[in-house]
Amino acid sequence: MISIVNIKKEFSGLPLFEEVTFNVNPKDRIGLAGVNGAGKSTLLKIISGEMEPDNGRIVFPPDVSIGYLPQEKSISSKLTVFEEAMQVFKFLADYKSEIADIHTILESSDTYSDKKYSSYIERLEFLEASLAIYSPEQLTGEAERYLMGLGFKRNDLFRPMFEFSQGWQMRVEIAKLLLLKPTLLLLDEPTNHLDIESIEWVEDFLKSYPGSVMLVSHDRSLLDNITNRTVEISNGKMYDYKAAYSDYIVMREERESHLKATYNNQQREINEVEHFIERFRYKASKAKQVQSRVKKLERMDVIELDNVDKSAIHFSFPPAPHSGKVTIDGKNISKKYDDNLILDRIDFEILKGEKIAFLGRNGEGKSTLAKIITNVIDYTGDLKLGHQVDVAYFAQDQGDMLDPELTVFETVDNVAVGDIRKKINSILGAFLFQGDDVNKKVKVLSGGEKSRLSLALLLLQPSNLLIMDEPTNHLDLRSKDILKSALLQYEGTLVIVSHDRDFLQGLTDRLYEFRNRGIKEFRGDIELFLKKRKLESLKDLEENRQSISKTKSGESDSKTKWENKKEFDKKVRKLKSEIVTIEKSINQYEKLLNSINEKLSTPVDYEEEIKSGELYKKHDKVNSDIANAYNNWDKKQQQLDDFENS
Repeated sequence: MISIVNIKKEFSGLPLFEEVTFNVNPKDRIGLAGVNGAGKSTLLKIISGEMEPDNGRIVFPPDVSIGYLPQEKSISSKLTVFEEAMQVFKFLADYKSEIADIHTILESSDTYSDKKYSSYIERLEFLEASLAIYSPEQLTGEAERYLMGLGFKRNDLFRPMFEFSQGWQMRVEIAKLLLLKPTLLLLDEPTNHLDIESIEWVEDFLKSYPGSVMLVSHDRSLLDNITNRTVEISNGKMYDYKAAYSDYIVMREERESHLKATYNNQQREINEVEHFIERFRYKASKAKQVQSRVKKLERMDVIELDNVDKSAIHFSFPPAPHSGKVTIDGKNISKKYDDNLILDRIDFEILKGEKIAFLGRNGEGKSTLAKIITNVIDYTGDLKLGHQVDVAYFAQDQGDMLDPELTVFETVDNVAVGDIRKKINSILGAFLFQGDDVNKKVKVLSGGEKSRLSLALLLLQPSNLLIMDEPTNHLDLRSKDILKSALLQYEGTLVIVSHDRDFLQGLTDRLYEFRNRGIKEFRGDIELFLKKRKLESLKDLEENRQSISKTKSGESDSKTKWENKKEFDKKVRKLKSEIVTIEKSINQYEKLLNSINEKLSTPVDYEEEIKSGELYKKHDKVNSDIANAYNNWDKKQQQLDDFENS
């Protein structure tokens, strides 16, 4: 158990939060909630030891390890992706060297005291136990599996780190953290740089993670699917809810409603008591009653309402101008960067009023096609926009395209024309720019503020085709809900690139999945798409369609199915038998290791074997056999899981 006790943190003399106290129990899955700036990331830094609290302490047992993933990290490495991931295990080489040194000391000397001998043996046991935990022989396979689960292709593993963007380099940091398997994982926006496939992989990993997890995330689906507790920081106070995010929202509203009712009742009582005191203060006959009520007020524990910040962007898009039936018609579209072919002769059509999602791994061409549609980059092929189509484009790095020397007001004023100029302050207010905020220069704005300002610019000119590339990256959950509501009411055509499953749910009616330089259409929303893809790959779907087609034409495939099932069952039985055999050998090895450890713990009885070094050699050999057996077991179990999942 890890205890966070009475933590307080101030910035510039103002308290960010105080009296934060809670425990992290084994296998807890805790989501940190609160508006931007509430102190969630700061609390993670304090728990990880990256930052000192102004008051309070973090208490955890000596055998507890903590792994921390920040939102952003400056990475400078000349190693390959795989080599960088393996850097996290550099300490194991030191352990092996120390084990060899201890063996040399024990073999070369017989003059040490019992106390010193015991200290060497204890250290030896710790080092060997540590090596057994991390299973050095399995590390290569695990590192490869984790990196590929996070979206790297096999040939990417041997490319240098500097060839990848900051987002891809952060994926390597995630892999390094997961490989260490700390007792407590602290994750600050772990899905910021991930696509949907990688997010699902991380989600599945965290569900079965043996340690505890605490995370900050604006991904509602991730929070709902992983967490079992929500710790909220609101106006410097902490509230602990035994529920995942969506249930926490309901529970918080119920608590606030109950607290408000109690507060109102208490305020009525206070007013009545104060009125009585004021009315009879100077009447001698009522002096006793007055004093009684004064003492009652002094003893009363006055309820204070939390000043909950419910601010969020609030807007709706202007009506979409009339356009033709076909909004976009693309034929034979290709795009390459130098020798890297991104899109290869793709065809697609988008009709008026459709809401389309672009899905796929990072680097597969989603943003590239968005830029092609908006004529930001060149391409080959034929792309036509429909009759009277007016395009509005929100780029993934839209905030970085703003003039840093202009103020918030000037940025909007330079674009606004006609009557809309009279509404500039109202528009900025809807995006949380109020008072002196409108006079801030763009260069001092946060990433979230730049995103909000970029969204505000979209309202200045009506459009009937809206292209949005990752519009929710810097928005909190309430603001994302309001943006989604505005997009649902938008009358024009929407094309959106996003990895946010909850945001896409119910928003789009058709998807294009980008894979292997091509695109595939899927009719339906994100939930149905993800369920379908989890059951079978796109190749399997195509084979099933062919099988169905053959069956309809009178060709029975029942014999083929029976033979396939027979072969499948045979392979599964063989794997299960091999796993049982390996488990038996592991038990035998561990019994032998226990026997050797007993001899080492009583050196007087086995002095000759210890002095000759034979016992230590046997110890090393059995440890190696156990590691190899576990490695073999892991491979067979993975094969079995793959078979059964298919």
